[in-house]
Amino acid sequence: MMRIDNIKNNLIDRILATKNEKLLQAIKNIFDSTLVADEIVTLSSEQIEMLLMSEKDIENDNLISESELNDIDSEWMN
Repeated sequence: MMRIDNIKNNLIDRILATKNEKLLQAIKNIFDSTLVADEIVTLSSEQIEMLLMSEKDIENDNLISESELNDIDSEWMN
């Protein structure tokens, strides 16, 4: 456990010593992105149902490629 404390203290020292704003922003972005990744998302029953339907489509090979989808979208838009 002491190893983690050493790493934290070393990082704090280096952060306090730097004047590099881009570096500090990059460090902030790393911390911000880990906050989002740690959040637990609660799905609605409708979202769960859609995911289950998607799984069934995959199992039944009811798939189309991205290019086919783009063609269908283009046709629909015109």
